[in-house]
Amino acid sequence: MDIGAINAGAEIIACVENDPDAAETLRLNNISGHESSVIEDDIRNVDFTDWRDGSDKILIGGPPCQPFSKNGYWVKNDNRLIDEDPRNMLGQFLRAVNELQPNGFLFENVESIRHPTNLPTFERFVSEARGLGYSCTVFRANSADFGVPQKRKRVFVFGVKGAIHAIPEPHQTHSDPSKPDLMNGFDPYVGVGTFIKKFAAEKYSEPQEDASSGTYYHELVHVPAGKNYIALSKLNNYDGRTFRPGGRFWNFLQKLHPDLPSITIAAQPGPWVGPFHWDNRRLRVPEIAAIQTFPDGYKFAGNRRSIQKQIGNAVPCLLGEKMVAHLIENL
Repeated sequence: MDIGAINAGAEIIACVENDPDAAETLRLNNISGHESSVIEDDIRNVDFTDWRDGSDKILIGGPPCQPFSKNGYWVKNDNRLIDEDPRNMLGQFLRAVNELQPNGFLFENVESIRHPTNLPTFERFVSEARGLGYSCTVFRANSADFGVPQKRKRVFVFGVKGAIHAIPEPHQTHSDPSKPDLMNGFDPYVGVGTFIKKFAAEKYSEPQEDASSGTYYHELVHVPAGKNYIALSKLNNYDGRTFRPGGRFWNFLQKLHPDLPSITIAAQPGPWVGPFHWDNRRLRVPEIAAIQTFPDGYKFAGNRRSIQKQIGNAVPCLLGEKMVAHLIENL
């Protein structure tokens, strides 16, 4: 969202980042023009009154999403309770708003923060933000609706200080061409091909991309582009394993199609979780970064696992730009 904010015309004056590799990534790319603006610390240790003055400010952030993730529904211990999960930083976001007193804020999280299990916590968050004097708009976004080559659903909350009415929801710019009745003059979804084909050259190859010796490589080869494991049971003259529909996660053996948006780029994918390249290999770092609409040449610190996590946890830069621009336009 920092990249998106800059592209929307904002100036970054401070970034709070607790992960050492992610903080180093921000410094490597000189995200704000001065390294001292990257505060590598737990947000609970940061006093936001340090930036509280008369100038116009906005606060943007995405508190850790793990407590609200669909994967969390499988956890069966006491920490599954959202209010008891130590990763739940919603209260810290509200504290930052209260201390900074920005003109507006933009909050981001996973779509499943509105799941019935999580909804009371989320609604309390919105209610408390309103109690701090902010009119709030809750918006469920699909990245593909805004020109990102990825179907990635997220929830945003726009907060505007002292507004009489909540601001309108952002207007989408793209739509699914397979549903012509819903196009309404929008541009068609953007396929990944134009974003990642330039990274097909050998110089971009990585050892981790080779899946040929893996358990399900034969099955992967036979999955058509744009499909997942379910397609195997519908193939003619296919001699490999098939799987019961619904018996695997939907992204199992999911393969990209160059003319279609990607599925969500995951932060910590399993070994056979897609998206895979249509050339039957795992994606390369510049490819997953491009699908998240990072600028060409953006540098990432850390090992391969850490880089995947940073990219997968990010808001697509283009989506961030559209959301921050919408907030600024409505202050």
